[in-house]
Amino acid sequence: MIFNNSGCFRPKACVFAAACLFSSTLSIASDTHSLSQKADAAREQSRELELEQLQKARDAAGETQAREKKIYKKMQPNDWEAEQRVKAEKQFIERESREAKYLREARKAASKERKIPKPI
Repeated sequence: MIFNNSGCFRPKACVFAAACLFSSTLSIASDTHSLSQKADAAREQSRELELEQLQKARDAAGETQAREKKIYKKMQPNDWEAEQRVKAEKQFIERESREAKYLREARKAASKERKIPKPI
């Protein structure tokens, strides 16, 4: 409405329109500036979130390795168990050899003729 009803140019309306156009341009410029700030903030937040997730993944991997080592260690026979097993095997072999010795002596004694001494 730069022109009035009679078709004459109205300078006040023109100034008002220019001011509106200028303020809308400033508003768009400030919006784009704030949008770029928002984008930068979002990128920073995304980077921080990614670093946090990466740290969590590293922690979980470390915990998994610790559990695996613990389980593997339990699966391996420890020294005490191995010593006890060797000791038991030695005792078994000794007992077996003693039994064989007693059987051998018993067979030898059974094969001998015994004379019962006559009482006096």
